[in-house]
Amino acid sequence: MANSRDLETLTTDLITAAQRAGADAADALVVSGTSVSIEALNGKLEVAESAEGIDLGLRVLIGHKQATIGSSDIKPDTITQMAERAVAMAQVAPDDPHIGLAPPDVLATDTDASALQLVDDQTPPDPQELQEIAVAAEAAALEVKGVSKVQGSGSGYSKTALHLATSNGFSAGYTRTSFSTSCVAIAGEGLKMERDYYGEARSHFAHLPSAAEIGQRAGLRAVERYGPVKPPTGTYPVLFDERVSASLIGHLMSAINGTSITRGSSWLTDAMDTAVLPDGMDLIEDPARLHVSGSKPFDGEGLATRKRHIVEDGVLKSWTLDLGTARKLGLESTANAARGTTSPPSPSAGNLAITMGARSRDDLIADMGTGLLVTSMIGSTISPTTGDYSRGASGFWVEGGKISHPVNECTIAGNLRDMLRRIIPANDARTHLSRVVPSLLVEGMTIAGA
Repeated sequence: MANSRDLETLTTDLITAAQRAGADAADALVVSGTSVSIEALNGKLEVAESAEGIDLGLRVLIGHKQATIGSSDIKPDTITQMAERAVAMAQVAPDDPHIGLAPPDVLATDTDASALQLVDDQTPPDPQELQEIAVAAEAAALEVKGVSKVQGSGSGYSKTALHLATSNGFSAGYTRTSFSTSCVAIAGEGLKMERDYYGEARSHFAHLPSAAEIGQRAGLRAVERYGPVKPPTGTYPVLFDERVSASLIGHLMSAINGTSITRGSSWLTDAMDTAVLPDGMDLIEDPARLHVSGSKPFDGEGLATRKRHIVEDGVLKSWTLDLGTARKLGLESTANAARGTTSPPSPSAGNLAITMGARSRDDLIADMGTGLLVTSMIGSTISPTTGDYSRGASGFWVEGGKISHPVNECTIAGNLRDMLRRIIPANDARTHLSRVVPSLLVEGMTIAGA
């Protein structure tokens, strides 16, 4: 894996090559990474993968035209060819008066990511240790009564470094590490098999739950799902379990993304300064949370990231913007530019957290009376312009305020604008995740089942 100095040099070389080729301005992103992934089955090694590589990305601007090009070849001749090709592409690109680098006076000055503690400096586990973790997770799942087999169990490690530079003076980078363990367990045999999963990923190996805990949870989840039936059709309360509830907030974030807003294709286009969540509920983005995968000191255009209230006391207060979408709306960027080595910047939100409630998930189940607890979903039909919502779901039927039996093969439907205004949060969000969202109860959804 290349060191930070190597990455900085490569970004400088890319920008210099772009200017020599005729670019008015340019920015460059270089990403270097290494990873090891192990999968075990039947107590033995099933798959072992190791990867190490580097990717270069160059964006050039000529007037109001831009082009982006990527490569994994760091040879000087290749860098020169990249720049020449990018300039040729930009010359025939359509005009966009809103593109451009950030003014130098708004670029981030404090770019040190060490305070975010994104890197585990301890020696990472070697492939043999990762294999032992995967085997242990599988064994723990098989010990759960009712588990017939394990489809797979895995463990992995990765380390990624990036460096971003612009032709008007910005140059900075940071590194992050990640460790993961996962397991997929199966209950039953033949056509009556049911499968479920559990996995965790953390920036520091010491924070990762034990292989035994992960395997056991996967096994228990699979057994709980055994013997499902279709739920009745009708209008019932639906409780989105914490493992899937973040998808609801994800739909909200998609609707307030600057790209959707500037195109006029969002069901929340007219919602600024109006209520989109229940009174008293906040939705906050915080890019400075320790050890969290979405934390970073600057965005994909070199702007300093900052904590912001997206929703305050239920009222929408901010779109998610990069420089381009902000300029189209006559606003300032919210420092949410994200980019890859082969794509220009676009707006994307990072760490999110909504206000949790005072009651547990079990309390909300007791309050439901009769309804559906959703633990997994497949497919989706979401209208970006109206917010009409329909998804396939499975989980558990609730009768008399208690979980009765597993259910599957049903569809839940509603309208996101109405659903989000009615959500009732539990207090069970996992705070180490990038998106901290508890179980969410939504009254009066349409369920299509038996």
